[in-house]
Amino acid sequence: MVTGELKSQVDKIWESFWTGGIANPLTVIEQFTFLLFLRRLDERQTLEEKKANMVGGAVKNPLYDAIHQRFRWHSFKNNDPETMFALFTQPQVDVDNLTVFEHMKNLGEDAGVFAKYMKGATFLIPTPKLLDQVVQMIDKIQMDDRDTKGDLYEYLLSKIATAGRNGQFRTPRHIIKMMVEMMQPTQADTICDPACGTAGFLVAAGEYVHEHHPDWFYEPVFTEHFNRDMFTGIEFDSTMLRIAAMNLQLHGIDHPQLIGRDALSEANADSRDQFSLILANPPFKGSLDYDSVESSLLKTVKTKKTELLFLGLMLRMLKVGGRCAVIIPDGVLFGSSNAHKEIRQTLLEKHKLEAVISMPSGVFKPYAGVSTAIVVFTKTNNGGTDKVWFYDMQADGFSLDDKRSPIKDSDIPDIIERFKHRTEEQDRSRTDQSFLVPFDEIKNNDWDLSINRYKEVVYQQVVHALPADIIAEIEALDAERMQALRLLKELLG
Repeated sequence: MVTGELKSQVDKIWESFWTGGIANPLTVIEQFTFLLFLRRLDERQTLEEKKANMVGGAVKNPLYDAIHQRFRWHSFKNNDPETMFALFTQPQVDVDNLTVFEHMKNLGEDAGVFAKYMKGATFLIPTPKLLDQVVQMIDKIQMDDRDTKGDLYEYLLSKIATAGRNGQFRTPRHIIKMMVEMMQPTQADTICDPACGTAGFLVAAGEYVHEHHPDWFYEPVFTEHFNRDMFTGIEFDSTMLRIAAMNLQLHGIDHPQLIGRDALSEANADSRDQFSLILANPPFKGSLDYDSVESSLLKTVKTKKTELLFLGLMLRMLKVGGRCAVIIPDGVLFGSSNAHKEIRQTLLEKHKLEAVISMPSGVFKPYAGVSTAIVVFTKTNNGGTDKVWFYDMQADGFSLDDKRSPIKDSDIPDIIERFKHRTEEQDRSRTDQSFLVPFDEIKNNDWDLSINRYKEVVYQQVVHALPADIIAEIEALDAERMQALRLLKELLG
């Protein structure tokens, strides 16, 4: 839980970056992340040194050897601003001509997944004053456990959504959590997000495991699986990849599989039958040239539209029996092009389409007003769709205007509960908020998956007063008004 004190500390650091000349929100987060990482590296080595002192041995795989001690957080934070800034910006002749920043970039995977993706990273803090301000403020933040570290970074990432043009990178956390709760990750799952952004889905899946199955971590085999093989994210933007890496590390996932490339490109052609669970909100409202799309995807769905290509990609990446929950624009559900119909028919006929959850158009405001839906399916390669569960979400716990203020109404608990017991929805009426639709009915409707095609609307008859009665009421009001005016004249006369 993000405390008021933690929010205040992050807000002040954020404000210092902005007043210090760094206005791009992603740049702020990246530079903030570099400093958080340096602090974590020092804390990690300090812990290893304490362990070594207790048993009388040497530190295993030290991140800082004897000549690099001045690059440690607890050392440089006590320097004056100019000396500290020089350590970050001027190669130190007696320390392999490195800076603090270059040393951090050279640590490699031993320092965790974040260090692995430091290639191309740039130190952009422009002045000694700003560096000193931010270092001193970060040093005061209490980060004693995984929950606090994760909360800090989640709150920091929420700044993307409030910063304007970069808001498209962030799926609402409560929607992500709902999707994870619906899919209920298992102990053996291998989970992928092929357009991972800040790794929100992967982090939420990890938190679900910690919350619901803490006993799994008593098993060394599972702990190794959790830290190395359970989570895979694909992201072509190097800055977002570094942010995702830090997000995962601060949530206790030390060595996830992060892949820096475009998931739809030829470079990703080897990603087949790998994962048992995919959670994603891939980019949509875009198109690509056929030449830039991996050729086998075009055999699944001949289109340039990214939202359709990603559905084809997910089917290819899933193992048989693998499940997927993905956010799509509403147009995928009812689009009339051959590609739209083809992908819907494929999901229904060749695999098992489980559910379509229609979300209100305000969910992604203020940055997008597009209507979206969550589609849930299982890869079978031999069909299996009997009935599809539809849910018409009306409220998600926030107002549907640009302010997105918290409100009491939310369908999310009901969605999770009903999805888990959707076989019991047989008797639900088409006028209800959720209901089941048979495969044959969808097929006869040209594979249309729009909820409005199947939901029945109950119209309530409105009884209006007779014109004569309305006129009589107006005349009575006029009489009262004239009587009041006469009384006023008498009083004044």
